[in-house]
Amino acid sequence: MLEYCGGCRFTSSLHHSITPLLPLASMLVFDAHLDLAMNALEWNRDLTRRIEEIREREKGMTDKPDRGKGTVCLPEMRRGGVGLCVATLIARIEHNAYSPVFGWRSQKQAWAQTQGQLAWYRAMEQGGEMVQIRDAAGLENHLNLLQDERAGRPVPSPPRRDETSRPADHGLTGPSPSRELPVGYILSLEGADSIVTLNHLERAYEQGLRAIGPAHYGPGVYANGTDASGGFNAKGRELLQEIERLGMILDVTHLCDDCFWEALDLFHGRIWASHQNCRALVPHNRQFSDEQIKAIVERDAVIGAALDAWMLVPGWVRRQTTAEQVGLKLERIVDHIDHVCQIAGNARHSGIGSDLDGAFGREQTPADLDTIGDLARVPNLLTARGYKAADIESIAHGNFVRFLREAWK
Repeated sequence: MLEYCGGCRFTSSLHHSITPLLPLASMLVFDAHLDLAMNALEWNRDLTRRIEEIREREKGMTDKPDRGKGTVCLPEMRRGGVGLCVATLIARIEHNAYSPVFGWRSQKQAWAQTQGQLAWYRAMEQGGEMVQIRDAAGLENHLNLLQDERAGRPVPSPPRRDETSRPADHGLTGPSPSRELPVGYILSLEGADSIVTLNHLERAYEQGLRAIGPAHYGPGVYANGTDASGGFNAKGRELLQEIERLGMILDVTHLCDDCFWEALDLFHGRIWASHQNCRALVPHNRQFSDEQIKAIVERDAVIGAALDAWMLVPGWVRRQTTAEQVGLKLERIVDHIDHVCQIAGNARHSGIGSDLDGAFGREQTPADLDTIGDLARVPNLLTARGYKAADIESIAHGNFVRFLREAWK
């Protein structure tokens, strides 16, 4: 059982680690939620290019509110030390509620869209830009490569990349833990609308899908998500059983409160919340209440803190509020990380799930965040709050790595 600290304050303390602690400037970052394929295909962004080039190509475009304001590309991930991530497939069907992403008119169309997104990841693998991580052996192999590169030991050369895909020097000090290696990714599905039948889920598992969130915004085929209410339908309960049978991770992000509590009752496998902030700090059903945080900490879950501005500060209005107006800076993410740590009584359940470029760009992020490379600054922000090096390493990547090691035993 969790030992909750009640009214006391969790104090980060230095503890034994089986691996040497890294200097903060070179710390590996695990980002638990990035919609990379969606950006590549629906936003038509070549994520192998430098961020300046991507933004330049979008000048004058008005079809999406974040044109010219993107923050994510593979070179910037490497610059910021984001050597591991959870990368998504996402395609939902139409409904009458708000959603920041396009809805298809049938599940078969949504399935076809996710297959196209999967093909983009395969192209990135073939080009040496990314590597899919499906199991414990793959995870350890990639971590060892990252460790060898940080230590200056020889590592296998990836397939040759065009020089324009290499990260520019933006002034970060210290060696990057992933300057040349492919970015490792765990494949996740955000919203299960594209799963036409349970056989499709098994096919997706064979393709490397390892995590799934049943809902997104509004009502879904299997479950209700953000701004909706009600539990799982009969098909949704069957989906939960199949996710558990396959040994997949259930992502409880975006589940409405009714589905959240039902999932915890019905599902007995491993759960995480890839990109989720705290309702006590930003009152909205998209965030977790303290009771929900306690419940999934009891299940040894990890919660990734997100950088979508409306999830960081209360009262944000999309396309109206600006980060400058409300004084939003990157350090605000530490408030949400720390809130989870206080509830848990330790730093074992907090991580980063930035959701950067999740249908928004710099117009809806902290004012002092230019690209995903700025995630390299989070460890120093945690240091300023009094967190010790071992706990900072856990939050930056160690908690999600530990979770996967245990889930994939």
